[in-house]
Parts: sequence; C-alpha cells; structure tokens
Amino acid sequence: MTNGNEVRPQSDRASGADAAWAPVTRSSTYELVIDAIEDQIMTGALAVGDALPPERELAARLQVSRAGVREAIRVLQAYGVLRSEVGSGRGAGTFVAAMPSAALERFLRLHVALSNFGRHEVIETRVLLEQASASLAAERADGDTLAELERQLIVMDDPGMSREDFNDADTAFHIAIARAGGNALFSDITGAIRNSMRSPIMESFMKVDDWQSVAATLRTQHHGIFRAISGGRAEEAAELTAAHIRHAASALPELSTD
Repeated sequence: MTNGNEVRPQSDRASGADAAWAPVTRSSTYELVIDAIEDQIMTGALAVGDALPPERELAARLQVSRAGVREAIRVLQAYGVLRSEVGSGRGAGTFVAAMPSAALERFLRLHVALSNFGRHEVIETRVLLEQASASLAAERADGDTLAELERQLIVMDDPGMSREDFNDADTAFHIAIARAGGNALFSDITGAIRNSMRSPIMESFMKVDDWQSVAATLRTQHHGIFRAISGGRAEEAAELTAAHIRHAASALPELSTD
C-alpha cells in the first residue's frame, strides 16, 4: 500500500512519449531575418552607412526565401533602421540608417498608446523624466533654448487661443524643456509620452467648465518653471515641474483616474 507522498516506480509514471506537449511557435521567416540583421548591428559588424548584402546573396547566406528578406527590409525601413537606394552603381542598395528621432518617437508613441498603461504609471513616468529634464535645463540651457521656451509661453498667454492650440503649445513647452537639457533621448521620450496622451488630455480640456481659470493656473505654473530654469535653479525647476504635472493630472477629469 502506498500513500500520496511516495514516488511511483518509473513503469507507473507517464513516459516522455505520453507527456502533454504543446506545439511550439514557429517564427515567420522575415522575423528571423530581422533577428539576424539586428544581431549584426548589435555586435558592431554593421554600422551606420554600411550596406547589406544584395537580396539574393543575403537570402542564400541565411538560407531563407528572398520574399522573407524583402519583407524584413520593408519592416526595418519603416522603423527607420534601414534605407534603400534604387538604381545601379556604388550608391545603390540597402544601407543601415541613422535612426531619426521621428522614427523613435513614433515607435514609442504607439507603444505607450497601445500598451494600456495605467494613467498613474504614465504620470509617475512623466514626473521622474521631466524633473530630470528641468534640472538639466536649468544647468545647460542657452539663449536659443530659453528663447524657444519663452516663445511657447507667449503663445499660451493669448487668452483667446483655442484649447487645442493651448494643448499643442503646452506639449511643445515640455518637449522644449527636455531639449534645453541637452538630452536627445529625454526629449524623444517626453514627446512620445505626451503625444500618446493627446486624446485624453484634449478630452479633459473640453470637459472643463471654467477653462479660463484652469488655463490661468497652468500658465502661472509654466512661467514659474521657466523662471527657475532661466535663473539656473535646478532643484526648484525640478520641484515646480513635478508639482505642475501632478496638479494637471488631478485637475483634469480624464487624467485623474486610472
């Protein structure tokens, strides 16, 4: 007699042939080609400006169809990783591109918009990211970047501007702060997050009854942030930015819930 804790003899247990096996997922050919190209970039074998082997040669090396290579190239072109030049001669072919900021921002914007992050997660991320940007801007901003910040403030100060135009200038102001800090990745991520939130922000703006009062508060906060940045007060700029983002999130209906 045995109890439930005893190990059954091998003959009584299911053999490997009887175990439940689930089908494995087979990657599409073009995904395997993308992986191969990414590996070459990550290891440094391919750098910006380098040409990929011709389509037929690459397909032979990877032992895949030319259609798979063609699709992989199309996908990586859409990402901004590759660029193709048609024709013949030394300038023709497919090359590794310097990924433009617009391509990175588009990818991040779609990722944020489609990933169903909680609003509180987006707000927390903005606070941490933009605090750092404001602090760096106070330390590094030059005349040109300060002039751009001031230009967006002037736009927002117009009491007759539409809520949509105010939102666009508001977004441009926050992105300009990140750029003033001299960190291109910060500015790209800030733009991606802010633009991914454009619809809920606009919904909130449209639902506000006393819009002039809300807009006046936001203007005052923006000017305070600008004064701290232009005065080189990094800690104050960071604190005011965090308080501003949290205030906006609590004051606007569509941003105050998860």
